Amino acid sequence: MKLSDWFFDRYAVQSWIDFFRKKYVPVHKHSIWYYTGGFCLFLFMVQVVTGILLLLYYRPTAEAAFESVQFIMTKVRFGWLIRSIHSWSANLLIGALFIHMFAKFFLKSYRKPRELTWVSGMLLFLIFLGFGFSGYLLPWNELAYTATKVGTEMTNLVPFVGKYLLVFLRGGEQVSGATLTRFFGFHVAVLPIIVTVILAFHLLVIQIQGMSVPIKLEEHKSKLKQLPFFPDFMLHDMLGWLVAFGVLAALAALFPWELGTKADPFIPTPIGIHPEWYFVFTYQTLKLVPSRIFFIEGEVLVVFGLAVGIIFWLLVPFLDRKSNQGIPAKFFTIVGIIIVIYIIVTTIMGYVIPA
Repeated sequence: MKLSDWFFDRYAVQSWIDFFRKKYVPVHKHSIWYYTGGFCLFLFMVQVVTGILLLLYYRPTAEAAFESVQFIMTKVRFGWLIRSIHSWSANLLIGALFIHMFAKFFLKSYRKPRELTWVSGMLLFLIFLGFGFSGYLLPWNELAYTATKVGTEMTNLVPFVGKYLLVFLRGGEQVSGATLTRFFGFHVAVLPIIVTVILAFHLLVIQIQGMSVPIKLEEHKSKLKQLPFFPDFMLHDMLGWLVAFGVLAALAALFPWELGTKADPFIPTPIGIHPEWYFVFTYQTLKLVPSRIFFIEGEVLVVFGLAVGIIFWLLVPFLDRKSNQGIPAKFFTIVGIIIVIYIIVTTIMGYVIPA
């Protein structure tokens, strides 16, 4: 008996193979956006592999974190490259998630019966922002320390529970070694467990329900050209992964991620400090809003508006009833365009206008 026959006789792998062979992907002028999800998945896998390699040498204490990263970059063979790939892929992943999210939003891919696909995808987006925020502190350098201090202070603006959230995130009143240890736990244990469960659900419902098509093409869906998911679509997807890996390796080799100087809680905040680019629009909003609007503090209003915006974005599939009826909803499209323009403009302002 062949080894393959022995294996297939005991496990229902053949049914999955048959499922993928019968699965097709619709082909139209917007089909390119189908590949953004696979691009995000590839970058996440790069994060997992490089993160595990870095974990072999990293020490999550205020006394040793910076030195351990320095050791990785200077003493470990190709350690500098692995760290650069990890840092670059983290930023590219967030960028790809933004593109994937807005592409699905404008194509109305969230409409019935894919409401939970959108919700799970949005939860993944928020979790990956959490990955970026928690991982940013781990090198324990000056920039990360200051940015974390500013970022965690925002939770103090949340009414009633803000103080408790601040202490929970920092592990105390101030950003310290306890904060580093806590963020390390979030980054390598808590968030990975959560993302594994949600990602498994997200991928499962996509495979079951298939790819959505734009509303205007819904009536002619049966007439669209169909591309076999396996092996055609998967080969196209993997070709994109290969190109992405080439770009990622080039960025990591030509522009290695700098370590900077070790964090020192006793020195003043350096001039021009700002958070990572995907949080700059929020940071810039805090700077633009007046300190007080009527009887409400401006910062509190920004945090409240951000919370409402996130809830609105999560519930879009249930609010956009026209798209659920097969009618393009211009209101939600306009809202999406405004949000994209606002994020781009305020991000540019955050880098151009002096702090």
